[in-house]
Amino acid sequence: MMQNSDARLAHAKETLLSAHDLNDGDLSRVIASIVTPGVDYADLYFQYSRSEAWSLEEGIVKSGSFNIDEGVGVRAVSGEKTAFAYSDDVSLPSIVDAAKAVRAISASGQKARVKTASKPGKHAIRELYAPIDPLLSLDADAKVRLLEKLESYARAEDARVIQVMASVAGEYEVILVARSGGPTVADVRPLVRVSLTVIVEGANARREQGSFGGGGRTDYACFDNETLRTYARNAVHQALVNLDACPAPAGPMTVVLGPGWPGILLHEAVGHGLEGDFNRKGSSTFSGRVGERVAAKGVTVVDDGTLPLRRGSLAVDDEGNPTRRTVLIEDGVLKGYMQDTLNARLMGVSPTGNGRRESFAHPPLPRMTNTMMMNGDKTAEEILASVKKGIYALNFGGGQVDITNGKFVFSMSEAYLIENGRIGHPVRGATLIGNGVDVMNRIAMIGDDMRLDSGVGTCGKDGQSVPVGVGQPTLRVDGLTVGGTA
Repeated sequence: MMQNSDARLAHAKETLLSAHDLNDGDLSRVIASIVTPGVDYADLYFQYSRSEAWSLEEGIVKSGSFNIDEGVGVRAVSGEKTAFAYSDDVSLPSIVDAAKAVRAISASGQKARVKTASKPGKHAIRELYAPIDPLLSLDADAKVRLLEKLESYARAEDARVIQVMASVAGEYEVILVARSGGPTVADVRPLVRVSLTVIVEGANARREQGSFGGGGRTDYACFDNETLRTYARNAVHQALVNLDACPAPAGPMTVVLGPGWPGILLHEAVGHGLEGDFNRKGSSTFSGRVGERVAAKGVTVVDDGTLPLRRGSLAVDDEGNPTRRTVLIEDGVLKGYMQDTLNARLMGVSPTGNGRRESFAHPPLPRMTNTMMMNGDKTAEEILASVKKGIYALNFGGGQVDITNGKFVFSMSEAYLIENGRIGHPVRGATLIGNGVDVMNRIAMIGDDMRLDSGVGTCGKDGQSVPVGVGQPTLRVDGLTVGGTA
């Protein structure tokens, strides 16, 4: 097992370069051919990945997939202009062809992405996760048994469970980034995830569903029996709560957001608006507001890609920059944005290690890693006790956000009435409607129970999906608009 950044780099070179008769000198010559007058910098992003997914439904493993992807992305940047080409043939002639395409795009003054038929050095890599291949941690039969076990745990929770859908997925990824003016950097990234959805049926044939799951940058060994039971218990509980729920009230009211996954609202309504590209272009509601109060006192929001084993963590981002803990909002005041290399350079600041891409076929963008609100000084019990009438939102489903104005709509998948400081009857069909900045300023109480999600988040932007994490403590938000069905 590799134990340090030198070993990771050696492994990546063996996997991505030596296997295709490439070496450091070849990369340096290709980069030198791109960095002509008028080009600020260039990079090559090599990627090898193996991924699998197994799914169970009606007690039968109905699908299984296994994919191997390999390729290289070639990029040149000149001012605000990006030229990008990629190839799924990792050979010197194909890389040279991609470099020629990049030069042609750059010379024509266009921004485009096409498909075609550096300096080596040391770079400290944080040991956030082991450089292991999770796909090898269980054989095929054991993966099937894992799914069957998850189903049996779910059905054992309650006789009203009539359907169980479960999936397990894993990925092993090796990346190498060679860039002008910087060292060659590599990483080896494991990722696993289990997802579970159950359907329950109650009186009058009414049906509801609940979902849960988890994972991280480790192998399948993290899914022990107790963890699988917890997933099953939570999914069935959510479904049964909705089975007994009454229609949700509507109108402005106090809303208490639970810890952990409800941080998805923070991610969507605030996090995207703090990404560098939107702010450089002036299209975010947070543009030009560094140093201004944008949230209530006590609100501190960070993006941290350095948390061990977390789904959204990376030792280095997809441009080869180390990830870090970036304070975005501190005690209600905007401190800065998440930056990739391009937008940081144009805004006169340093990259924050947030340059991310879905694969070698995509250029990097400023993206979140693990985004969370930090603890306050109230207990969850104190917060709930302070509410005479309101809604307690523990889980969220889908939502929509407009980055330009921060307006959002989110559906609650598990919510309860709060009556005289106590959790009351569950409600269904509730949505939260608001504006990110407005909500941040309506936060009245912040809990001391900050929790990260269980490891299921995936974020989309400009057609690219990447794994992320979210988190927050219990929050009380006053005067938030609730859309209901009552």
